[in-house]
Amino acid sequence: MKHLKTGRATLALAALLALPGVGGAQEMVNAEAYRAALQDKFANPGTMVGDRGETLFKTPRGPKNASLEKCDFGLGAGKLAGAYAQLPRYFKDSGKVEDLESRLVTCMIKLQGFSHDEVTRKVFGDQTKNESNTDIEAIAMYVASQSDGMPINPPLKHAKEKEALKMGEALFYTRHGPMDFSCKTCHGEDGKRIRLQELGNYASNRKNAQDTMKTWPTYRVSHGMVRTLQSRMWDCNWQMRLPDLAYGSPASVALISYLSQQAKGVALDLPGMKR
Repeated sequence: MKHLKTGRATLALAALLALPGVGGAQEMVNAEAYRAALQDKFANPGTMVGDRGETLFKTPRGPKNASLEKCDFGLGAGKLAGAYAQLPRYFKDSGKVEDLESRLVTCMIKLQGFSHDEVTRKVFGDQTKNESNTDIEAIAMYVASQSDGMPINPPLKHAKEKEALKMGEALFYTRHGPMDFSCKTCHGEDGKRIRLQELGNYASNRKNAQDTMKTWPTYRVSHGMVRTLQSRMWDCNWQMRLPDLAYGSPASVALISYLSQQAKGVALDLPGMKR
């Protein structure tokens, strides 16, 4: 099946690049056909990134020479099916609310013996340098994909889960930085767009939030690699000209908590693929 997916992915990407305006021009004449082509899961190179992530997940590594197979993502040690769909959530062992990636950091430190600096030194691949996805991006893709088809349903019972949601909502609406932007500036009304890119209304349009959140992590064709929710939070922060958002920071997890609650109930469609 892996070889079949690889072959289909190559053909599909070739077809995508052959569409009017793709692979050079800034505008696409046939944007709808392009978006439709992105829906073919068998053509999604993100599956190959997930395959690599599975190998990394199951391979003993680090000072403790241990795999991540005993990592508890909220449903019990080693239980992956449906776990990503119920993140972010509070974890007693860390004493905080964690999303998928901050939870991976915790497990890589506790189970494998890596230091925090070692785990977070390089978390995102750089497409401008023709890099591949980092190990943690690949592992995140694998773990998330085990919840494909399951509804987003993060718990909201623990006091810290409620606190994270409240913080995330406040961050979404608060204007700050040199551009005086908030998340709501771009994502608070229906019908907004930047060139051909539609900007979902995550403040009051639940379907917009669901359509977006159900496909993350996602393969970005324009980047040639998988992007995760932590990457998306970092990039939005950068576009608002704010200081770099630390990987797995409480602020990033809080924003993901808010967006996940806004999208609650929709079935995950992973791996996603976007422009």
